[in-house]
Amino acid sequence: MYQTMKIMKFGGSSVADSNAVSRVSEIISGRVKGGEKIVVVVSAMAGVTDRLESLCGYVESKNEGVYDVITAMEQKHLSVARELISIARQPQVLAEVLTLFNQLTDIIKGAFLVGEVTARTKDMILSYGEQLSGFILANVLADEIPGAFYSDARKLIITDSDFGRARVNFEITGNMVRDKISTGKGTAVIPGFIAGTFTGETTTLGRNGSDYSASVLGAALGADAIEIWTDTNGVMTADPSIVSEARSIRQLSYNEAMELSHFGARVIYPASLLPAMRSGIPVIVKNTFNPGDEGTVICKDPSGNGSFIRGITSLGKISMLSVEGCGMVGAAGVAARLFTALSGAGISVILISQASSEHSICLCIPGNDAQRAKSILAETFLKELVTGAISSVTSEDQLAIVAVVGENMRNTPGVAAKVFDPLGKSRVNIKAISQGSSELNISFVIHERDLGTAMNALHKSMFH
Repeated sequence: MYQTMKIMKFGGSSVADSNAVSRVSEIISGRVKGGEKIVVVVSAMAGVTDRLESLCGYVESKNEGVYDVITAMEQKHLSVARELISIARQPQVLAEVLTLFNQLTDIIKGAFLVGEVTARTKDMILSYGEQLSGFILANVLADEIPGAFYSDARKLIITDSDFGRARVNFEITGNMVRDKISTGKGTAVIPGFIAGTFTGETTTLGRNGSDYSASVLGAALGADAIEIWTDTNGVMTADPSIVSEARSIRQLSYNEAMELSHFGARVIYPASLLPAMRSGIPVIVKNTFNPGDEGTVICKDPSGNGSFIRGITSLGKISMLSVEGCGMVGAAGVAARLFTALSGAGISVILISQASSEHSICLCIPGNDAQRAKSILAETFLKELVTGAISSVTSEDQLAIVAVVGENMRNTPGVAAKVFDPLGKSRVNIKAISQGSSELNISFVIHERDLGTAMNALHKSMFH
């Protein structure tokens, strides 16, 4: 009888090579032998999804180097399988790996003939990274855990046909998962990121969707916990590549974790928390390379950490668009037209700030969308620009957003002063400020060259 049931998701860095896969196998085997019911979710090996993405570009540019990329990936996966899987079982496993690569090659050849990769075809191509890593890990585990088996996510997680960002049908998925996994006696290894339509077409859940797969499966199975295994000791108080004194946050609320991840903390994918949050399942972020560390627990009611701030995070390579004009004051529908135009072009708005005078609206977007967004807004408000109702549409580049996050900020007097005082003393100029009514975070825009100074000044002030 199992004591607990957990989902263990391993990211690309956790299965990057044979040493990493062997380490993952040991971690999982130890849990199963200790009496836990484990369902494993695995990402593609580090770098493989990027290579599969590059295949799509090679096809569209008619670059014959596409086949060299496939060969290199094939050799990498075969090498890991040969090194870790028992001799008796190798022929069958290697044959299946070669079959998967033959399927991928056939898809690429078909796309090469037409010189186009549709969204449907791209999902099929990208799915092979997780299929391969999942199949190999399942067979590595089978040498240690009797009954470990590979389970195709495309027959478990059922979605619509919105290729590239498919939406999960939770009712059908729940029934499929409970039917095929919870009644199984062995340890299931399931590829993350990929899913399938009710008619059997391959879909994907968006980049970094393996976290989401784990959360969907955890909610369907009523897991005791969902563990996200990565290459850091949980969620950090700041990006350690910018702030050397950053340390692990032991507990976070779901909302805090989503805010941190939205503004740049890359340890966990924001949408992945939603199914776990709805079901009240704790999400634990742990380090594959330091499994003894307790990591970060993300739950509904975290205990205090001695500070009203949980973490500081940032996004670089940001541009800020400003729409200004006296004719905007009291004019209805300006913001609606602005956001509708950007949404129609698929441009994501990260932060918004508007003066109470309604004279201007500032919004931050990814820097690589800046020129296109500026042109779209200039066209949208062409009549107002001609008449002078709107005086300008401008763009400022090479900026960064810093977000200070913590639910304890709510109803705490003087929080803004404690945030901005160290920035003033460090002579960091703030270009825009945004704070939601939930008081969960304070976000502000600075020049990218000041990011290191701002992050270190804030971290020292808040956590020392």
